[in-house]
Amino acid sequence: MGGISVSLREKNFVYFSNSASYSSLDTVSFLFDFGIDYSKNNITDGVSSYSSYDMNFDHLIMGFPLRKGWGVAAGIVPLSNGYYKMTESFLKTDPLYDPLVGEYISDHAGEGSLINGIMGSGLKLNKNLSAGVNMTILFGQLKRTNQFNFIDVADYYNVYNNNTTERLQLGGVNFDYGLQYTLPLKNKNFINTGVSLTSGKYYNSNYEHFIFRYTAYSTRDTVSYVAEKSKSAFIPGTLRFGISFGKIDKFTAGLDFITTKWSKSIIPGSSGYAADTKSFLFGLEYIPDKYSNYSFLQRMEYRLGGHVEDNYLIINGEQIEEAGASFGIGIPMRRTFSKTNLFFDFTRKSGSALNNLHIENYYTVGISLNLYDPYWFRKQKYD
Repeated sequence: MGGISVSLREKNFVYFSNSASYSSLDTVSFLFDFGIDYSKNNITDGVSSYSSYDMNFDHLIMGFPLRKGWGVAAGIVPLSNGYYKMTESFLKTDPLYDPLVGEYISDHAGEGSLINGIMGSGLKLNKNLSAGVNMTILFGQLKRTNQFNFIDVADYYNVYNNNTTERLQLGGVNFDYGLQYTLPLKNKNFINTGVSLTSGKYYNSNYEHFIFRYTAYSTRDTVSYVAEKSKSAFIPGTLRFGISFGKIDKFTAGLDFITTKWSKSIIPGSSGYAADTKSFLFGLEYIPDKYSNYSFLQRMEYRLGGHVEDNYLIINGEQIEEAGASFGIGIPMRRTFSKTNLFFDFTRKSGSALNNLHIENYYTVGISLNLYDPYWFRKQKYD
């Protein structure tokens, strides 16, 4: 559904972007949701292209009620993925070959990720209004390596190869807050609105920047080494608005607006290329007949969505634009209230050719298992 979630609330789903939605969890139920995705990334500048493939863990969330109108949830959600590997050779046959530099191979690699651990609670304040709070625990490490090896035979033993390594650890606790207002209408129709805010936060950081050079004889010389521990890393707050409407167990349509002032961010080793973002997400879900006894296709959930946004990256002085569309289905499992969710998403990130920017096309397929037991906390009685 394009990623909308701020105003959505269901008894069998956890929308962790707005903790107020936890108040909708069914009274004696237990929910477990786990998802992964697989994507292909194609980069082109109109002349040459490059493709890569990646599989990622998407989320692990569980939720349950404490009493009617009061629910809690916990889980793990990745914030940033730093894995990549690129190699390029500059030989005498290359049009960009410089005889003063000679032949060389450049290797660029990244590893690690940043993870958010989430624990939150949502409470129904009255018939229509719910509020909630999430505590998020950020942890993880990102590492980048750039290496240049000179391979000219004549000078192989007389030159210094270069290696630059950066490592960043971040950690800390933050909070986000959510509100939802539900307006029930006639014939099971409804209108929901929601807002959530993640506050800006300074995090503990451990940053190392190490540059050294070495020869084929393994002679090694440190050029620069910087190591600093501080609480100077700053991740700005995010504000989310959402509205949705529809008919219970039939269809839902919604729109989200999300904004983050990434220009205020302070990330050691990464300054100077972040811009403020504004995102519009929209989606639609339709269920022909949720309780049909005769047609499996009638019980399936069909979803469409899309998004348009300003990406946070600034490259060559230009902010990257992003747009995408998605399609998904929810497949009910036999003789249970659980379901399997499948989706396909196409996203394009682009910049102008005047600034020597390329186009990135992402093709992503994903699956999540929504395991829902509506009677988890119901006591069994035996005669």
